Amino acid sequence: MSSPRTPPSRGGRSSMSMMESLLGLLRIRIKRGVNLAVRDVRSSDPYVVVKMAKQKLKTRVIKKDVNPEWNEDLTLSVSDPAIPIELTVYDHDTFSKDDKMGDAEFDIKPFIEALKMNLQGLPSGTVITRLQPSRQNCLAEESCIMWSEGRVVQDMVLRLRNVECGEVEIQLQWIDLPGSKGL
Repeated sequence: MSSPRTPPSRGGRSSMSMMESLLGLLRIRIKRGVNLAVRDVRSSDPYVVVKMAKQKLKTRVIKKDVNPEWNEDLTLSVSDPAIPIELTVYDHDTFSKDDKMGDAEFDIKPFIEALKMNLQGLPSGTVITRLQPSRQNCLAEESCIMWSEGRVVQDMVLRLRNVECGEVEIQLQWIDLPGSKGL
């Protein structure tokens, strides 16, 4: 039983154990959408929602554009790299529920594996791993995990599912956090 002065811990986890289980931060740059579906009369007002476990982040809405350029960074805390990341594109509607414009899912395990390699000293632009599109992923084309300017980055073009057309271009980058478990 807790005394009146000490608040009960939420879910039994202290902030210290959260940091200990945290591997680091994944920065997802949502670059742009290509040939997104039309959901309003002639165009759409798209935005992107990224989800991983209980985290949910979203980009700003771009008005009347089926080829929007967001160039926006969304940052997720990663404690389990086995959890896939879900990306969903929505059409913002003022007076009704936002329409779904497709979704994609991607795996960060190959990216995390590349991060664990000792790559210091490699020339910038070196390709570490190439991932091919398959029925098991949402890649629209080959995705390269690269060593670029002293860091590991992965560019992806994701083909949206459950929609007639559309792709989203993203880039992954890792941020090490002091005090976190790390890789």
